[in-house]
Amino acid sequence: MPVNLRLREFFCLIVLSLISVSAVFSQQRQVTEVAPGVKKITIGKTDPLTPYSFCDEKPQVAAMQKLPAGNLPFDINSIGINISERGVLVEVPLDDKEQLYGFGLQIGSFNQRGLRKKPIVNDNPSTNLGYTHAPTTFYVSNKGYGILVNTARYTTFYCGTTAKNVNEVKASSQSNGGNSVSELYGSKGTAAGYVSADVPGAKGIEIYVFEGPDMLSVMQRYNLFSGGGALPAIWGLGVKYRVKADFKQDQVKKMAAYFRDNHIPCDVLGLEPRWQTASYSCSYVWNNEFFPNPQNLIDSMKRQGFHINLWEHAFVNPKSPLYTQLKNKSGNYLVWNGLVPDFADKQATKLFADYHQNTFVKQGISGFKMDECDNSNITMGDATWSFPEHSRFPSGLDGEQMHQVFGVLYQKAIYNIYKQNNIRTYLDVRASSSFASSYPAALYSDTYDHNEYIGMVVNSGFSGLIWSPEVRESNTVKDLMRRSQTAVLSAQALYNSWYLQNPPWLQINIKQNNNNELMANAKEVEADVRKLLNFRMSLVPYLYNAFADYHFKGIPPFRALVMDYPNDEKVHNIPDEYMIGQGILAAPLTEKQNERKVYLPAGNWYDYNTGKKMDGGKEYTINTSFTELPIFIKEGTVLPMAKPVEYVTPDTKFEITCYVYGEKATGSLFEDDGVTFNYDKGNYNNISLNYQSTKGKAERKGNFKSNRFIIKKWEVIK
Repeated sequence: MPVNLRLREFFCLIVLSLISVSAVFSQQRQVTEVAPGVKKITIGKTDPLTPYSFCDEKPQVAAMQKLPAGNLPFDINSIGINISERGVLVEVPLDDKEQLYGFGLQIGSFNQRGLRKKPIVNDNPSTNLGYTHAPTTFYVSNKGYGILVNTARYTTFYCGTTAKNVNEVKASSQSNGGNSVSELYGSKGTAAGYVSADVPGAKGIEIYVFEGPDMLSVMQRYNLFSGGGALPAIWGLGVKYRVKADFKQDQVKKMAAYFRDNHIPCDVLGLEPRWQTASYSCSYVWNNEFFPNPQNLIDSMKRQGFHINLWEHAFVNPKSPLYTQLKNKSGNYLVWNGLVPDFADKQATKLFADYHQNTFVKQGISGFKMDECDNSNITMGDATWSFPEHSRFPSGLDGEQMHQVFGVLYQKAIYNIYKQNNIRTYLDVRASSSFASSYPAALYSDTYDHNEYIGMVVNSGFSGLIWSPEVRESNTVKDLMRRSQTAVLSAQALYNSWYLQNPPWLQINIKQNNNNELMANAKEVEADVRKLLNFRMSLVPYLYNAFADYHFKGIPPFRALVMDYPNDEKVHNIPDEYMIGQGILAAPLTEKQNERKVYLPAGNWYDYNTGKKMDGGKEYTINTSFTELPIFIKEGTVLPMAKPVEYVTPDTKFEITCYVYGEKATGSLFEDDGVTFNYDKGNYNNISLNYQSTKGKAERKGNFKSNRFIIKKWEVIK
């Protein structure tokens, strides 16, 4: 054999050896602690653009250090990770009794144990597979830990559903098949061993592991790691009303007058698509035919205590002043003949944000409804309006990855305008993703099942998300009032009348409503709705404190009972009760219910409507009237309730009655200007509320110089 051929073979062997060594080295995992109680596993060639790569907010390390230390129920090195030609497979240990929750704003499922979940962004979350407006690749266990697979790729989780062909396998008790198709295929998988996460196409992966020691601590770590929970402008916790899509300027003013003349609380008026010269896709230019003097509208509404919120989406019409600038900074496919901005590109984001700042925010627009940033319904072949998964963007993202993060990047672009101007807001958004805790944006949906809306309030707390179970039309007055009760007991009290001439409480029939034919009992129903909305305004100080706990401590303001009571097996599968703040348990009813069962966890509770003391660890049957609220107060709670106001201004003083539940009780209030980010500089007060020995005491500590909350009296509930 010639010498040069032998040399060539020798060098080939060396090269192959180096490649082999390199491959082995590249798949060596690294485990690092990236924040107190948060570890990151890295292996292989990870994607440069991931959900966490877009998180600009820094972890609140000081707050995380105050949390109790957590221990994983397994060795972190026992998390299996395999990289193959298919992609990445992650296998997380799972024991027989673990219960799993999360994966974003899930609909149709609560306890995810035994399910196959595919958290993909979709405009119609109609099944329990995982398609949703706000998917996250994050789940939390009642054993006190959370797992986040940091990828924007479509990922499938098998939550203890599959058994491996290893060692000996016990014979199945159903080896002869069932007696019916439903018996044969309908049994839910309960295999122990692992949660498997399948990430096709990935060449490497990052996994974030959040330690407990309990579920609530896990969520605190996750939210604080994401920058802390959102703290909306205080006026955003009032009432929002979206007017009919084709309303003109004088009709908006007339609707505003209706609210003030009838003393119905309202803080925000939302304008729908026709305010623009083009809306599918968007021009972001005022329609002078409908709004001849928009600045006059903004200013006059402000004088009456209203904030203006504008509907839009991010697809840029050729008529828009932004079109030429964004032409080469957008995806290679159009939506409604409009550009899809590459929000993963900082220059594209800046162009979009600067235009909104100069054209709208500086003129006094207080927020935006960011619509259509999810995906056309991937369960239907004729739903094709959005950009395809094979799209390409200048940043390097493909359409699949962009769909998963588009909503959160859109939020960030708009939110940062307000933050940079030291103005707080409360936004609406159609899609979100992981690490979105710090964005004050309430999610909404075109679906309208009331049970699902309640379930999404509960599930939102597992993923750092805010959900708004808005009220649109209703089947009956009963349906309207039950939906209104849920809206009042949620993160955003919203009525969306985009296709109604009049408020839904004046006429529930759509055709008659738009013909201005009001119900005979319209004023009676209006009075009942007013009572519920006044309750909402009374609750604003309590809710504001709950959101402050969200921001500074990471505690979800709305959360499932299992988060507070993870060892109580009776709450593991309760999808329609939830905690509000530290002391309120809510159990909404729907139109189909004249009564419902409510389980109260350990401890003593009080029926808010009757003051009756109730033993925990038991189930009760309740039936609340339309103007009562289905809530229960935990013993030991001081509940600060304000004299209702019709709207909140920077100068609003809340007159507080402290309701005391128990012989010894505590509560708190967070006090600042409510409209700026000055709290980040320490310009706020904490007011501790303590009652014992027949005496109540409010102690104010902090640097905020004004008194927004005036403690008027204490009332003991016996």
